[in-house]
Formats: sequence, C-alpha cells, structure tokens
Amino acid sequence: MGDKLTGSHLTRAMLKRGDKHIWCAIGDDSDEQAMTDQDSNDFKAYIVSFEEGSFYCTGGMPWGFAVPIKIVEIVQHEIGL
Repeated sequence: MGDKLTGSHLTRAMLKRGDKHIWCAIGDDSDEQAMTDQDSNDFKAYIVSFEEGSFYCTGGMPWGFAVPIKIVEIVQHEIGL
C-alpha cells in the first residue's frame, strides 16, 4: 500500500488512465539520467503513448524513459519585480 508511482512508472500509469500529451523529461538510460540532463540539455517532450517498451512523443521518436514534469509560467511577483 505504501508503493507510490514515480518517474516512468507514473507516466505509464497516466497514459493507461487516458491522459494525453504529458510533459516529460526524457532519456534513454534511466529516470535519473532524464532528470539530470535537464541542467545542460533541452530533453523535454510531450509523451503520447507507451508501446513495445518505449515512450513516444508527439514527434514520433521513441524514448526509454519519461519522467512527468511540470512546466509553469513565472509571474512578476515571484521574481520580485
């Protein structure tokens, strides 16, 4: 009961539930690598399906790992202007 879905497992569950276009950090080696690469690369995509062991983005490219992320707008008061 204490098991919580995270990383690629959570993305698969969201797709199975019927969610569409899930923003994810993506990579081919691991969930950790997908998140670490965010510092130096722009490896983010909308994931639309999971088929035959791969996640697929809107561009049709397969990925081994897809960690759901939030991308939100920064508003003026958050940066003190």
